[in-house]
This record gives sequence, structure tokens and C-alpha cells, in this order.
Amino acid sequence: MRLHHVQVACPPGGEDGARRFYADGLGMVEVEKPADLVARGGCWFRAYDDSGAVAAELHVGVEDPFSPARKAHPAFVVGDLAGTAQRLRGLGFEVDESQRTSFPGFVRFHSFDAHGNRVEVLQSAGT
Repeated sequence: MRLHHVQVACPPGGEDGARRFYADGLGMVEVEKPADLVARGGCWFRAYDDSGAVAAELHVGVEDPFSPARKAHPAFVVGDLAGTAQRLRGLGFEVDESQRTSFPGFVRFHSFDAHGNRVEVLQSAGT
């Protein structure tokens, strides 16, 4: 078994905010949704490893009424935690490093996307 994707939600019309966080902030690449799903709104993002294989996929779906996920969250492993935090802060997103060393083997921070969904970002403590 392997994980195919994780989905978070946004309110109607929230795609641009999702793009700012996931593409501009985290550096994921927006990918085209299948034609049958485009009318539902939302947007999809992928991250690729050094070989070009998909390393992570996140779908942002539209919910109405919308309520952000404040506890449940995706967690992404990155190669440059400090650079990612700096990029997110530069875009105006909060970066909470209060639990930086509380996950064995990793350093991490938590943030919230443009719609208040919690996101965890980690880097191996050995890199």
C-alpha cells in the first residue's frame, strides 16, 4: 500500500489563496485536474523527488460551507526547512516553531494555509 494523495478544503473561490501557500510557499507544482473534475473547483499540487517521481500530492477541494482543519493536517518533509519557513513568512503566513524539536529524528514547524488549514513541515534532523 502507498498513499496517493491528501485532500484539504478551501471555501468557494479560494484557489488563489491555496496557490500562494502550496505553490509559492511550499514550492509544489500545480497540476491539471482531470476534465471531469474541473467543474467542482479546487486545485491539485505535486512535489517531485530528484528522479522526477511524485513524492507528494495534495488536492484542495471546495467545500461550502467551509470549515478549516485546525488539528488534522498533512505533513511534508522538505530538504530546506529554514528556506521554506522564510518563504512562507515572506508571503505573510505564520510559522510556528514552538514544537521544533518535539518529533524525534526531525526538526519541524507548523503553519496554516490561506484558509486556516494546519500544515506541518519537517526536515530530517540528520540533514
